[in-house]
Amino acid sequence: MMNFSGKSVYKGIAMGKVLLLDKGGEQVKRTHIDDIEAEKKRLEEAIENGKSQLQQLYEKAVKEVGEASAAIFEVHQMMMEDEDYLDAIHNMIESEQINAEFAVAQTGDNFSDMFAAMDDEYMRARSADIKDISNRIVDNLLGKAGMSGDSMEPSIIVADDLSPSETVQMDKEKILAFVTVHGSTNSHTAILARMMNIPALIGVPMNLEEIHSGMVAIVDGVNGEVIFEPDQETCLTAMNKIKDQEEQRLLLESLKGQETITKGGRKIHLYANIGSVSDVGYVLENDAEGIGLFRSEFLYLGRDDFPTEEEQFNAYKTVAQTMGNKKVIIRTLDIGADKQVDYFNLPKEENPAMGYRAIRICLTQTDIFKTQLRALFRAAVYGNISIMYPMIISVNEVRKIKAVVAEVEKELKELGIDYKIPEQGIMIETPAAVLMGDDLAKEVDFFSIGTNDLTQYTLAIDRQNNTLDAFFDSHHPAILKMIQMVVESAHKAGIWAGICGELGADPELTEKFVEMGVDELSVSPSMVLKLRKMIRDMSTTTPDFGR
Repeated sequence: MMNFSGKSVYKGIAMGKVLLLDKGGEQVKRTHIDDIEAEKKRLEEAIENGKSQLQQLYEKAVKEVGEASAAIFEVHQMMMEDEDYLDAIHNMIESEQINAEFAVAQTGDNFSDMFAAMDDEYMRARSADIKDISNRIVDNLLGKAGMSGDSMEPSIIVADDLSPSETVQMDKEKILAFVTVHGSTNSHTAILARMMNIPALIGVPMNLEEIHSGMVAIVDGVNGEVIFEPDQETCLTAMNKIKDQEEQRLLLESLKGQETITKGGRKIHLYANIGSVSDVGYVLENDAEGIGLFRSEFLYLGRDDFPTEEEQFNAYKTVAQTMGNKKVIIRTLDIGADKQVDYFNLPKEENPAMGYRAIRICLTQTDIFKTQLRALFRAAVYGNISIMYPMIISVNEVRKIKAVVAEVEKELKELGIDYKIPEQGIMIETPAAVLMGDDLAKEVDFFSIGTNDLTQYTLAIDRQNNTLDAFFDSHHPAILKMIQMVVESAHKAGIWAGICGELGADPELTEKFVEMGVDELSVSPSMVLKLRKMIRDMSTTTPDFGR
Protein backbone atom coordinates (compact mmCIF):
# COMPACT_ATOMS: atom_id res chain seq x y z
CA MET A 1 0.00 0.00 0.00
CA MET A 2 1.43 3.40 -1.05
CA ASN A 3 0.03 6.67 0.31
CA PHE A 4 0.71 10.14 -1.11
CA SER A 5 -0.65 13.58 -0.31
CA GLY A 6 -1.38 16.34 -2.82
CA LYS A 7 -3.35 19.50 -3.37
CA SER A 8 -7.06 18.82 -3.82
CA VAL A 9 -8.71 20.44 -6.84
CA TYR A 10 -12.14 18.95 -6.21
CA LYS A 11 -13.27 17.30 -3.01
CA GLY A 12 -14.74 13.88 -3.63
CA ILE A 13 -13.83 10.20 -3.31
CA ALA A 14 -13.26 7.64 -6.07
CA MET A 15 -11.91 4.11 -6.26
CA GLY A 16 -10.96 2.13 -9.35
CA LYS A 17 -8.23 0.95 -11.67
CA VAL A 18 -5.35 3.21 -12.63
CA LEU A 19 -4.68 4.32 -16.20
CA LEU A 20 -1.09 5.55 -16.23
CA LEU A 21 -0.14 8.04 -18.91
CA ASP A 22 3.63 7.72 -18.83
CA LYS A 23 5.07 9.98 -21.51
CA GLY A 24 8.69 9.89 -20.42
CA GLY A 25 9.44 6.18 -20.40
CA GLU A 26 10.37 5.63 -24.04
CA GLN A 27 13.35 7.41 -25.58
CA VAL A 28 13.45 8.11 -29.31
CA LYS A 29 16.44 6.32 -30.86
CA ARG A 30 18.85 8.11 -33.16
CA THR A 31 19.45 6.28 -36.44
CA HIS A 32 21.41 7.10 -39.60
CA ILE A 33 19.42 7.58 -42.82
CA ASP A 34 20.60 7.65 -46.43
CA ASP A 35 17.56 9.09 -48.23
CA ILE A 36 17.17 12.63 -46.85
CA GLU A 37 14.28 13.56 -49.14
CA ALA A 38 12.34 10.46 -48.20
CA GLU A 39 12.84 11.28 -44.52
CA LYS A 40 11.63 14.84 -45.04
CA LYS A 41 8.60 13.42 -46.84
CA ARG A 42 7.85 11.23 -43.80
CA LEU A 43 8.09 14.31 -41.63
CA GLU A 44 5.74 16.28 -43.87
CA GLU A 45 3.13 13.49 -43.76
CA ALA A 46 3.41 13.22 -39.96
CA ILE A 47 2.89 16.98 -39.58
CA GLU A 48 -0.13 17.00 -41.93
CA ASN A 49 -1.57 14.08 -40.00
CA GLY A 50 -0.93 16.00 -36.76
CA LYS A 51 -2.73 19.09 -38.05
CA SER A 52 -5.68 16.95 -39.05
CA GLN A 53 -5.76 15.37 -35.58
CA LEU A 54 -5.63 18.81 -33.96
CA GLN A 55 -8.52 20.03 -36.11
CA GLN A 56 -10.60 17.06 -34.93
CA LEU A 57 -9.63 17.85 -31.34
CA TYR A 58 -10.61 21.48 -31.87
CA GLU A 59 -14.06 20.50 -33.14
CA LYS A 60 -14.53 18.09 -30.21
CA ALA A 61 -13.34 20.68 -27.69
CA VAL A 62 -15.68 23.38 -29.05
CA LYS A 63 -18.63 21.15 -28.16
CA GLU A 64 -17.29 20.19 -24.74
CA VAL A 65 -15.42 23.22 -23.37
CA GLY A 66 -16.32 26.10 -25.71
CA GLU A 67 -14.47 28.05 -28.40
CA ALA A 68 -12.21 29.97 -26.02
CA SER A 69 -10.75 26.84 -24.40
CA ALA A 70 -10.68 24.96 -27.73
CA ALA A 71 -8.61 27.69 -29.39
CA ILE A 72 -5.42 26.13 -27.96
CA PHE A 73 -5.65 23.47 -30.67
CA GLU A 74 -5.68 26.13 -33.39
CA VAL A 75 -2.56 27.57 -31.78
CA HIS A 76 -0.93 24.12 -31.86
CA GLN A 77 -1.72 23.79 -35.57
CA MET A 78 0.01 27.11 -36.23
CA MET A 79 3.00 26.09 -34.11
CA MET A 80 3.42 23.02 -36.32
CA GLU A 81 3.89 25.43 -39.24
CA ASP A 82 6.39 27.71 -37.46
CA GLU A 83 9.32 28.34 -39.82
CA ASP A 84 12.01 28.46 -37.14
CA TYR A 85 10.81 25.19 -35.63
CA LEU A 86 10.60 23.42 -39.02
CA ASP A 87 13.93 24.85 -40.22
CA ALA A 88 15.67 23.46 -37.13
CA ILE A 89 14.22 19.99 -37.76
CA HIS A 90 15.08 20.04 -41.48
CA ASN A 91 18.61 21.23 -40.73
CA MET A 92 19.24 18.30 -38.36
CA ILE A 93 17.90 15.76 -40.87
CA GLU A 94 20.02 17.21 -43.69
CA SER A 95 23.28 18.02 -41.89
CA GLU A 96 23.42 15.00 -39.58
CA GLN A 97 21.53 12.51 -41.76
CA ILE A 98 19.39 11.39 -38.85
CA ASN A 99 15.86 10.03 -38.64
CA ALA A 100 12.96 12.48 -38.43
CA GLU A 101 11.76 11.14 -35.06
CA PHE A 102 15.03 12.02 -33.35
CA ALA A 103 15.27 15.40 -35.10
CA VAL A 104 11.74 16.34 -33.95
CA ALA A 105 12.32 15.10 -30.39
CA GLN A 106 15.66 16.95 -30.10
CA THR A 107 14.29 20.16 -31.61
CA GLY A 108 11.24 19.95 -29.36
CA ASP A 109 13.47 19.65 -26.27
CA ASN A 110 15.67 22.57 -27.42
CA PHE A 111 12.74 24.90 -28.13
CA SER A 112 10.93 23.84 -24.98
CA ASP A 113 13.99 24.58 -22.81
CA MET A 114 14.40 27.93 -24.56
CA PHE A 115 10.81 28.98 -23.83
CA ALA A 116 10.98 27.68 -20.25
CA ALA A 117 13.97 29.94 -19.55
CA MET A 118 12.21 33.14 -20.68
CA ASP A 119 11.14 35.81 -18.21
CA ASP A 120 7.69 36.34 -19.71
CA GLU A 121 5.08 34.08 -18.08
CA TYR A 122 3.08 33.69 -21.29
CA MET A 123 6.17 32.60 -23.24
CA ARG A 124 7.16 30.14 -20.50
CA ALA A 125 3.74 28.53 -20.88
CA ARG A 126 4.53 27.85 -24.55
CA SER A 127 7.20 25.37 -23.40
CA ALA A 128 4.52 22.76 -22.68
CA ASP A 129 2.85 23.48 -26.04
CA ILE A 130 6.10 22.77 -27.91
CA LYS A 131 6.45 19.46 -26.08
CA ASP A 132 2.86 18.57 -26.89
CA ILE A 133 3.15 19.15 -30.65
CA SER A 134 6.58 17.49 -30.83
CA ASN A 135 5.28 14.38 -29.06
CA ARG A 136 2.34 14.29 -31.47
CA ILE A 137 4.61 14.41 -34.54
CA VAL A 138 6.94 11.76 -33.08
CA ASP A 139 3.98 9.45 -32.32
CA ASN A 140 2.77 9.86 -35.91
CA LEU A 141 6.23 9.04 -37.27
CA LEU A 142 6.37 5.94 -35.06
CA GLY A 143 2.85 4.94 -36.07
CA LYS A 144 1.61 5.06 -32.49
CA ALA A 145 -2.14 5.57 -32.11
CA GLY A 146 -3.29 8.32 -29.80
CA MET A 147 -5.38 7.71 -26.73
CA SER A 148 -8.80 6.46 -27.79
CA GLY A 149 -11.82 7.25 -25.69
CA ASP A 150 -13.62 4.27 -27.22
CA SER A 151 -11.20 1.74 -25.74
CA MET A 152 -10.92 3.39 -22.34
CA GLU A 153 -12.58 1.76 -19.33
CA PRO A 154 -13.60 3.70 -16.19
CA SER A 155 -10.25 4.75 -14.74
CA ILE A 156 -8.31 6.95 -12.37
CA ILE A 157 -6.02 8.92 -14.65
CA VAL A 158 -2.46 9.15 -13.28
CA ALA A 159 0.21 11.23 -15.04
CA ASP A 160 3.15 13.55 -14.57
CA ASP A 161 0.95 16.28 -16.01
CA LEU A 162 -1.86 16.44 -18.56
CA SER A 163 -1.98 18.58 -21.67
CA PRO A 164 -5.22 20.01 -23.10
CA SER A 165 -5.10 17.58 -26.01
CA GLU A 166 -4.88 14.59 -23.67
CA THR A 167 -7.82 15.64 -21.52
CA VAL A 168 -10.02 16.45 -24.53
CA GLN A 169 -9.37 13.03 -26.10
CA MET A 170 -10.66 11.22 -23.02
CA ASP A 171 -14.22 10.00 -22.64
CA LYS A 172 -15.36 12.20 -19.75
CA GLU A 173 -17.92 9.61 -18.64
CA LYS A 174 -15.10 7.14 -17.96
CA ILE A 175 -12.88 9.39 -15.83
CA LEU A 176 -13.15 8.50 -12.14
CA ALA A 177 -10.45 10.90 -10.91
CA PHE A 178 -7.27 12.75 -11.89
CA VAL A 179 -3.92 12.47 -10.06
CA THR A 180 -0.85 14.34 -11.37
CA VAL A 181 2.67 15.04 -10.15
CA HIS A 182 2.59 18.56 -11.55
CA GLY A 183 -0.11 20.99 -12.69
CA SER A 184 -1.88 23.98 -11.21
CA THR A 185 -5.32 24.78 -9.82
CA ASN A 186 -5.95 26.88 -12.96
CA SER A 187 -4.97 24.14 -15.43
CA HIS A 188 -7.34 22.71 -18.03
CA THR A 189 -7.47 19.48 -16.03
CA ALA A 190 -8.35 21.26 -12.78
CA ILE A 191 -11.10 23.29 -14.43
CA LEU A 192 -12.53 20.14 -16.01
CA ALA A 193 -12.46 18.32 -12.65
CA ARG A 194 -14.39 21.08 -10.89
CA MET A 195 -16.94 21.37 -13.68
CA MET A 196 -17.62 17.63 -13.76
CA ASN A 197 -17.46 16.97 -10.00
CA ILE A 198 -14.47 14.64 -10.49
CA PRO A 199 -12.06 14.13 -7.55
CA ALA A 200 -8.62 15.44 -8.48
CA LEU A 201 -5.22 15.87 -6.86
CA ILE A 202 -2.25 17.81 -8.20
CA GLY A 203 1.29 18.16 -6.86
CA VAL A 204 1.43 14.52 -5.75
CA PRO A 205 5.09 13.50 -5.09
CA MET A 206 4.77 9.97 -6.49
CA ASN A 207 7.35 8.04 -8.49
CA LEU A 208 5.57 7.08 -11.71
CA GLU A 209 7.99 4.17 -12.20
CA GLU A 210 6.34 2.53 -9.18
CA ILE A 211 2.85 3.01 -10.64
CA HIS A 212 1.35 0.90 -13.41
CA SER A 213 -1.96 0.69 -15.24
CA GLY A 214 -4.42 -1.76 -13.78
CA MET A 215 -3.48 -1.36 -10.13
CA VAL A 216 -6.28 -0.27 -7.79
CA ALA A 217 -6.22 3.22 -6.27
CA ILE A 218 -8.38 5.36 -3.98
CA VAL A 219 -8.44 9.12 -4.53
CA ASP A 220 -9.66 11.06 -1.51
CA GLY A 221 -10.13 14.68 -2.57
CA VAL A 222 -11.53 15.57 0.86
CA ASN A 223 -8.28 14.75 2.67
CA GLY A 224 -5.99 15.36 -0.33
CA GLU A 225 -4.72 11.78 -0.43
CA VAL A 226 -4.23 9.00 -2.99
CA ILE A 227 -3.70 5.37 -1.94
CA PHE A 228 -2.30 2.80 -4.38
CA GLU A 229 -2.92 -0.92 -3.83
CA PRO A 230 -5.04 -0.36 -0.70
CA ASP A 231 -5.67 -3.24 1.69
CA GLN A 232 -9.12 -4.74 2.16
CA GLU A 233 -9.98 -2.65 5.23
CA THR A 234 -9.07 0.59 3.45
CA CYS A 235 -11.15 -0.44 0.44
CA LEU A 236 -14.19 -1.13 2.64
CA THR A 237 -13.82 2.27 4.31
CA ALA A 238 -13.57 3.96 0.91
CA MET A 239 -16.62 2.10 -0.42
CA ASN A 240 -18.66 3.29 2.58
CA LYS A 241 -17.52 6.87 1.94
CA ILE A 242 -18.44 6.55 -1.73
CA LYS A 243 -21.86 5.19 -0.74
CA ASP A 244 -22.36 8.16 1.61
CA GLN A 245 -21.21 10.47 -1.17
CA GLU A 246 -23.77 9.02 -3.56
CA GLU A 247 -26.55 9.32 -0.98
CA GLN A 248 -25.58 12.94 -0.44
CA ARG A 249 -25.64 13.50 -4.20
CA LEU A 250 -29.17 12.09 -4.44
CA LEU A 251 -30.23 14.27 -1.51
CA LEU A 252 -28.87 17.32 -3.26
CA GLU A 253 -30.64 16.30 -6.47
CA SER A 254 -33.92 16.58 -4.57
CA LEU A 255 -33.16 20.27 -4.00
CA LYS A 256 -33.38 21.07 -7.69
CA GLY A 257 -36.22 23.46 -8.34
CA GLN A 258 -36.28 24.54 -4.68
CA GLU A 259 -35.69 28.11 -3.54
CA THR A 260 -32.45 29.03 -1.79
CA ILE A 261 -34.12 30.39 1.33
CA THR A 262 -33.44 29.99 5.05
CA LYS A 263 -35.97 28.57 7.48
CA GLY A 264 -36.37 32.12 8.74
CA GLY A 265 -37.34 33.39 5.27
CA ARG A 266 -34.02 34.97 4.20
CA LYS A 267 -33.62 34.47 0.43
CA ILE A 268 -30.22 34.25 -1.26
CA HIS A 269 -29.70 34.37 -5.01
CA LEU A 270 -27.40 31.44 -5.80
CA TYR A 271 -25.65 31.80 -9.16
CA ALA A 272 -22.76 30.02 -10.93
CA ASN A 273 -19.42 31.13 -12.39
CA ILE A 274 -18.48 30.09 -15.94
CA GLY A 275 -15.60 30.60 -18.36
CA SER A 276 -17.06 29.50 -21.69
CA VAL A 277 -20.32 29.04 -23.58
CA SER A 278 -20.34 25.28 -23.07
CA ASP A 279 -20.16 25.68 -19.28
CA VAL A 280 -23.81 26.74 -19.35
CA GLY A 281 -24.70 23.03 -19.38
CA TYR A 282 -23.16 22.64 -15.93
CA VAL A 283 -25.07 25.72 -14.70
CA LEU A 284 -28.39 24.21 -15.78
CA GLU A 285 -27.47 20.70 -14.61
CA ASN A 286 -26.77 22.02 -11.10
CA ASP A 287 -29.90 24.21 -11.08
CA ALA A 288 -28.18 27.57 -10.48
CA GLU A 289 -30.56 30.52 -10.47
CA GLY A 290 -28.40 32.35 -12.99
CA ILE A 291 -24.82 33.13 -13.97
CA GLY A 292 -23.11 35.51 -11.57
CA LEU A 293 -19.78 35.65 -13.40
CA PHE A 294 -19.12 34.94 -17.06
CA ARG A 295 -15.37 35.46 -17.44
CA SER A 296 -15.35 37.07 -20.89
CA GLU A 297 -11.53 37.15 -21.04
CA PHE A 298 -11.58 33.45 -21.93
CA LEU A 299 -12.81 34.55 -25.37
CA TYR A 300 -9.46 36.32 -25.76
CA LEU A 301 -7.16 33.59 -24.42
CA GLY A 302 -5.53 30.83 -26.47
CA ARG A 303 -5.66 32.68 -29.80
CA ASP A 304 -3.39 34.95 -31.84
CA ASP A 305 -5.73 37.90 -32.45
CA PHE A 306 -8.64 39.75 -30.90
CA PRO A 307 -12.07 38.10 -31.08
CA THR A 308 -14.30 40.04 -33.46
CA GLU A 309 -17.47 41.82 -32.42
CA GLU A 310 -19.52 39.09 -34.15
CA GLU A 311 -17.66 36.29 -32.36
CA GLN A 312 -18.30 37.95 -29.01
CA PHE A 313 -21.91 38.79 -29.86
CA ASN A 314 -22.64 35.19 -30.82
CA ALA A 315 -21.07 33.87 -27.59
CA TYR A 316 -22.98 36.27 -25.33
CA LYS A 317 -26.23 35.78 -27.28
CA THR A 318 -25.96 31.98 -27.06
CA VAL A 319 -25.49 32.08 -23.29
CA ALA A 320 -28.35 34.57 -22.83
CA GLN A 321 -30.75 32.57 -24.98
CA THR A 322 -29.82 29.28 -23.32
CA MET A 323 -30.42 30.73 -19.86
CA GLY A 324 -33.83 32.11 -20.86
CA ASN A 325 -35.09 34.60 -18.26
CA LYS A 326 -32.32 33.76 -15.78
CA LYS A 327 -29.78 36.48 -15.09
CA VAL A 328 -26.41 36.35 -16.90
CA ILE A 329 -23.78 38.70 -15.44
CA ILE A 330 -20.88 39.15 -17.86
CA ARG A 331 -17.61 40.62 -16.62
CA THR A 332 -15.85 42.80 -19.16
CA LEU A 333 -12.33 41.99 -20.24
CA ASP A 334 -10.04 41.18 -17.29
CA ILE A 335 -6.70 40.64 -19.03
CA GLY A 336 -3.38 41.29 -17.32
CA ALA A 337 -1.73 40.07 -14.10
CA ASP A 338 -1.78 36.23 -14.31
CA LYS A 339 -3.78 36.26 -17.58
CA GLN A 340 -1.30 37.37 -20.23
CA VAL A 341 -2.20 37.52 -23.94
CA ASP A 342 0.66 37.93 -26.40
CA TYR A 343 -1.18 39.95 -29.06
CA PHE A 344 -2.16 42.64 -26.53
CA ASN A 345 1.55 43.57 -26.47
CA LEU A 346 1.35 44.43 -22.78
CA PRO A 347 4.55 45.85 -21.28
CA LYS A 348 6.57 43.65 -18.96
CA GLU A 349 5.94 44.73 -15.37
CA GLU A 350 7.75 43.99 -12.13
CA ASN A 351 4.40 43.57 -10.34
CA PRO A 352 1.67 42.85 -12.94
CA ALA A 353 -1.01 42.17 -10.29
CA MET A 354 -0.71 45.85 -9.34
CA GLY A 355 -0.26 47.05 -12.91
CA TYR A 356 -1.83 47.56 -16.31
CA ARG A 357 -4.84 45.26 -16.28
CA ALA A 358 -8.64 44.90 -16.57
CA ILE A 359 -10.52 48.23 -16.71
CA ARG A 360 -7.22 50.11 -17.00
CA ILE A 361 -6.61 48.48 -20.37
CA CYS A 362 -10.21 49.11 -21.44
CA LEU A 363 -10.15 52.80 -20.57
CA THR A 364 -6.78 53.22 -22.29
CA GLN A 365 -7.46 51.13 -25.41
CA THR A 366 -11.06 52.17 -25.89
CA ASP A 367 -11.40 50.55 -29.33
CA ILE A 368 -11.08 47.12 -27.69
CA PHE A 369 -13.53 48.15 -24.97
CA LYS A 370 -16.10 49.57 -27.38
CA THR A 371 -16.03 46.43 -29.51
CA GLN A 372 -16.91 44.35 -26.47
CA LEU A 373 -19.61 46.77 -25.30
CA ARG A 374 -21.26 46.79 -28.75
CA ALA A 375 -21.38 42.98 -28.68
CA LEU A 376 -22.80 42.99 -25.14
CA PHE A 377 -25.48 45.62 -25.81
CA ARG A 378 -26.60 43.79 -28.95
CA ALA A 379 -26.73 40.44 -27.12
CA ALA A 380 -28.72 41.99 -24.26
CA VAL A 381 -31.74 42.08 -26.58
CA TYR A 382 -31.86 38.26 -26.43
CA GLY A 383 -31.90 37.64 -22.68
CA ASN A 384 -31.42 38.88 -19.13
CA ILE A 385 -27.85 40.17 -19.39
CA SER A 386 -26.09 42.35 -16.81
CA ILE A 387 -22.57 43.77 -17.13
CA MET A 388 -19.95 44.30 -14.46
CA TYR A 389 -16.63 46.13 -14.70
CA PRO A 390 -13.53 44.77 -12.89
CA MET A 391 -10.77 46.47 -10.87
CA ILE A 392 -12.58 49.74 -10.14
CA ILE A 393 -10.87 52.09 -7.68
CA SER A 394 -12.68 55.42 -8.14
CA VAL A 395 -15.89 57.23 -9.07
CA ASN A 396 -13.94 58.92 -11.86
CA GLU A 397 -13.36 55.54 -13.54
CA VAL A 398 -17.07 54.74 -13.40
CA ARG A 399 -17.90 58.07 -15.01
CA LYS A 400 -15.35 57.44 -17.76
CA ILE A 401 -17.03 54.07 -18.39
CA LYS A 402 -20.40 55.81 -18.63
CA ALA A 403 -18.98 58.20 -21.23
CA VAL A 404 -17.76 55.27 -23.36
CA VAL A 405 -21.15 53.55 -22.92
CA ALA A 406 -22.88 56.72 -24.18
CA GLU A 407 -20.62 56.77 -27.26
CA VAL A 408 -21.39 53.12 -28.04
CA GLU A 409 -25.11 53.67 -27.59
CA LYS A 410 -24.98 56.66 -29.95
CA GLU A 411 -23.12 54.59 -32.59
CA LEU A 412 -25.61 51.70 -32.41
CA LYS A 413 -28.57 54.06 -32.57
CA GLU A 414 -27.19 55.87 -35.62
CA LEU A 415 -26.60 52.54 -37.38
CA GLY A 416 -30.14 51.37 -36.59
CA ILE A 417 -28.87 48.25 -34.79
CA ASP A 418 -31.07 46.66 -32.13
CA TYR A 419 -29.54 46.98 -28.66
CA LYS A 420 -30.36 47.25 -24.99
CA ILE A 421 -28.41 48.96 -22.22
CA PRO A 422 -28.48 46.35 -19.45
CA GLU A 423 -28.06 46.58 -15.69
CA GLN A 424 -24.48 47.63 -14.96
CA GLY A 425 -22.42 47.03 -11.84
CA ILE A 426 -18.83 46.98 -10.66
CA MET A 427 -16.56 44.48 -8.98
CA ILE A 428 -15.26 45.45 -5.56
CA GLU A 429 -11.73 44.04 -5.54
CA THR A 430 -9.62 46.78 -3.96
CA PRO A 431 -9.56 48.39 -0.52
CA ALA A 432 -10.02 51.73 -2.32
CA ALA A 433 -13.35 50.56 -3.77
CA VAL A 434 -14.46 49.33 -0.34
CA LEU A 435 -13.69 52.68 1.29
CA MET A 436 -15.39 54.56 -1.56
CA GLY A 437 -18.39 52.24 -1.43
CA ASP A 438 -20.95 54.90 -0.45
CA ASP A 439 -20.00 57.10 -3.42
CA LEU A 440 -19.62 54.24 -5.92
CA ALA A 441 -23.02 52.77 -4.98
CA LYS A 442 -24.72 55.96 -6.20
CA GLU A 443 -23.25 55.41 -9.68
CA VAL A 444 -24.08 51.75 -10.41
CA ASP A 445 -26.82 49.11 -10.21
CA PHE A 446 -24.99 46.51 -8.11
CA PHE A 447 -21.75 45.44 -6.42
CA SER A 448 -20.05 42.06 -6.89
CA ILE A 449 -17.18 41.36 -4.50
CA GLY A 450 -14.14 39.67 -6.06
CA THR A 451 -12.67 38.14 -2.93
CA ASN A 452 -9.57 36.67 -4.65
CA ASP A 453 -8.06 40.05 -5.52
CA LEU A 454 -9.58 41.84 -2.52
CA THR A 455 -7.75 39.39 -0.24
CA GLN A 456 -4.38 39.75 -1.94
CA TYR A 457 -4.56 43.54 -2.04
CA THR A 458 -5.73 43.83 1.55
CA LEU A 459 -3.14 41.42 2.95
CA ALA A 460 -0.36 42.58 0.56
CA ILE A 461 0.21 38.93 -0.43
CA ASP A 462 0.55 37.81 -4.05
CA ARG A 463 -2.03 35.03 -4.41
CA GLN A 464 0.15 33.39 -7.11
CA ASN A 465 3.11 33.05 -4.72
CA ASN A 466 2.93 29.57 -3.18
CA THR A 467 5.73 30.33 -0.72
CA LEU A 468 3.36 32.72 1.09
CA ASP A 469 0.56 30.18 1.58
CA ALA A 470 1.24 30.08 5.33
CA PHE A 471 0.55 33.82 5.57
CA PHE A 472 -2.45 33.93 3.22
CA ASP A 473 -5.62 33.98 5.33
CA SER A 474 -8.83 34.34 3.32
CA HIS A 475 -10.76 34.38 6.63
CA HIS A 476 -8.77 37.34 7.95
CA PRO A 477 -11.02 39.63 10.05
CA ALA A 478 -10.09 42.57 7.80
CA ILE A 479 -11.53 40.78 4.75
CA LEU A 480 -14.78 39.98 6.53
CA LYS A 481 -15.08 43.56 7.81
CA MET A 482 -14.61 44.85 4.27
CA ILE A 483 -17.32 42.54 2.91
CA GLN A 484 -19.67 43.83 5.61
CA MET A 485 -18.80 47.43 4.66
CA VAL A 486 -19.54 46.76 0.98
CA VAL A 487 -22.94 45.22 1.76
CA GLU A 488 -23.88 48.14 3.97
CA SER A 489 -22.82 50.71 1.34
CA ALA A 490 -24.85 48.92 -1.31
CA HIS A 491 -28.02 48.62 0.77
CA LYS A 492 -27.81 52.24 1.91
CA ALA A 493 -27.96 53.26 -1.77
CA GLY A 494 -30.72 50.76 -2.61
CA ILE A 495 -28.62 48.38 -4.72
CA TRP A 496 -27.71 44.72 -4.18
CA ALA A 497 -24.33 43.20 -3.30
CA GLY A 498 -23.00 39.73 -4.06
CA ILE A 499 -19.80 37.69 -3.91
CA CYS A 500 -18.32 35.99 -6.98
CA GLY A 501 -14.82 35.14 -5.70
CA GLU A 502 -13.64 31.74 -4.41
CA LEU A 503 -14.62 32.72 -0.87
CA GLY A 504 -18.29 32.68 -1.88
CA ALA A 505 -18.12 28.87 -2.08
CA ASP A 506 -16.44 28.45 1.33
CA PRO A 507 -18.99 26.53 3.45
CA GLU A 508 -17.30 27.74 6.65
CA LEU A 509 -18.42 31.28 5.81
CA THR A 510 -21.81 30.72 4.16
CA GLU A 511 -23.84 31.39 7.30
CA LYS A 512 -21.68 34.43 8.07
CA PHE A 513 -22.37 35.87 4.61
CA VAL A 514 -26.11 35.31 4.99
CA GLU A 515 -26.06 37.05 8.37
CA MET A 516 -24.11 39.95 6.85
CA GLY A 517 -26.91 40.53 4.38
CA VAL A 518 -25.08 39.38 1.24
CA ASP A 519 -27.77 39.12 -1.46
CA GLU A 520 -26.08 36.80 -3.93
CA LEU A 521 -23.38 34.12 -4.03
CA SER A 522 -21.89 33.05 -7.35
CA VAL A 523 -19.86 29.84 -7.18
CA SER A 524 -18.57 26.91 -9.22
CA PRO A 525 -21.61 25.00 -10.61
CA SER A 526 -20.68 21.92 -8.57
CA MET A 527 -21.11 23.92 -5.32
CA VAL A 528 -24.62 25.26 -6.01
CA LEU A 529 -26.71 22.45 -4.52
CA LYS A 530 -24.36 22.00 -1.55
CA LEU A 531 -24.73 25.64 -0.57
CA ARG A 532 -28.48 25.53 -1.22
CA LYS A 533 -28.81 22.74 1.34
CA MET A 534 -26.73 24.66 3.89
CA ILE A 535 -28.75 27.83 3.43
CA ARG A 536 -32.10 26.02 3.61
CA ASP A 537 -30.99 24.48 6.93
CA MET A 538 -30.23 27.91 8.45
CA SER A 539 -32.65 29.83 10.64
CA THR A 540 -31.41 33.32 9.72
CA THR A 541 -34.20 35.88 9.50
CA THR A 542 -32.33 38.93 8.24
CA PRO A 543 -34.79 40.77 5.96
CA ASP A 544 -34.29 40.00 2.30
CA PHE A 545 -33.05 42.95 0.26
CA GLY A 546 -35.42 43.43 -2.69
CA ARG A 547 -34.12 42.99 -6.23
